[in-house]
Amino acid sequence: LQQRRGLRLSAPAAIQVTVRDALNQALDEELERDERVFLLGEEVAQYDGAYKISRGLWKKYGDKRVIDTPISEMGFAGIAVGAAMAGLRPVCEFMTFNFSMQAIDQVINSAAKTCYMSAGSIAVPIVFRGPNGASAGVAAQHSQCFAAWYGHCPGLKVVSPWSAEDAKGLLKASIRDDNPVVVLESELLYGVPFEMSEQAQSKEFVIPIGKAKIERQGTHVTLVAHSRPVGHCIEAAAVLSKEGVECEVINLRTIRPMDIETVEASVVKTNHLVTVEGGWPQFGVGAEICARIMEGPAFNYLDAPAVRVTGADVPMPYAKILEDNCIPQVKDIVFAVKKALNI
Repeated sequence: LQQRRGLRLSAPAAIQVTVRDALNQALDEELERDERVFLLGEEVAQYDGAYKISRGLWKKYGDKRVIDTPISEMGFAGIAVGAAMAGLRPVCEFMTFNFSMQAIDQVINSAAKTCYMSAGSIAVPIVFRGPNGASAGVAAQHSQCFAAWYGHCPGLKVVSPWSAEDAKGLLKASIRDDNPVVVLESELLYGVPFEMSEQAQSKEFVIPIGKAKIERQGTHVTLVAHSRPVGHCIEAAAVLSKEGVECEVINLRTIRPMDIETVEASVVKTNHLVTVEGGWPQFGVGAEICARIMEGPAFNYLDAPAVRVTGADVPMPYAKILEDNCIPQVKDIVFAVKKALNI
């Protein structure tokens, strides 16, 4: 009626939401939507989660839907995989993905391969989620990025969100998927607020798995990243823009299946490629992107070799100054772009 009278309606309001709260919303909405969904892991229930991702869920849904487990990743991951095979939809939280190494047999050999080995007769609708990659001051055994590890394995889907919308939309899509999905979150992003659109505030908001997002349009060079380095790429693009270099920033969102088509289309436009990740260089996500571009039609459009920006090829040091030098910084991305453009 107001539109008919010619009155101008205000745009739907976006709000600021932290990644922590976005993940909490996603879990709450999916627990409410589907009674087969349940959450299990160390301290997820009475303590509200080690990182407060599951805050309030145990009080709302009770012991059968939000389950505290012993410190035994192999045990509770195996229980979760069996529950998924039996028709439930578990969300299995690892306090950090470094601890998922205790349960990698359950993730790879039990969850990822069962659908194929049963000729499609047994689905394993399970989500493995938790913080991945470097945190702050937690040294070598708590600072690995597992994107390349799990992205290597057929039968898994692997997502790696950056923003609050990514976190909510991808987690909800992962819980609804009939395949095992690994959700690699960043502990350093949990408390970071992002703008969330009215659409993303809906209970039916999901982000399709396997689709990248162009966060910034550009014409001179393509920057491809996932998780926290997406923000670094946007910052580097702002710095370079002042020097007349316009970067196109692609938020990969999904590691497997990888949306190489979006990357190819961007490289065809910009003729230059820089990949950015927090993980180690050898056999990394950036290495895979570079190989795909080399093997595909976009290779003929490259005007210079692709450049990778990665974490240092060492176990993560404890000392802060060394840690900072092991993790890609904005200055490293700016340097890589100038190298790719030969400026």
